[in-house]
Amino acid sequence: QVQLVESGGGLVQAGGSLRLSCRASGRTFSSYAMGWFRQAPGKERQFVAVIAWTSGTTIYADSVKGRFTISRDNAEKTVYLEMNSLKPEDTAVYYCAAADRFSILAGSYDSWGQGTQVTVSS
Repeated sequence: QVQLVESGGGLVQAGGSLRLSCRASGRTFSSYAMGWFRQAPGKERQFVAVIAWTSGTTIYADSVKGRFTISRDNAEKTVYLEMNSLKPEDTAVYYCAAADRFSILAGSYDSWGQGTQVTVSS
């Protein structure tokens, strides 16, 4: 089992920045990639970004490309999501997740954090 805890969410004005953190613990040796997803009220969970632990290879959703950066600290078992130029449509609960494969599909992820709220005011 992998336990994931997100932090760093909050309220920010449009155009501002936030950095989310997700620390992994437990049986992390089975994890190959870490992803960030988000879910706004009344909408389905949406892919944001993914990073492979070893290679650092990344994929971003088109909606965040150029504004968000996913990174990882292997020694600290922590994944980050740096969010810049935030827009009101970025408002959502953000979740980190672990998978044994490199994927943009939520169904590929078997461990999820509890989520952290990001609210962007207009």
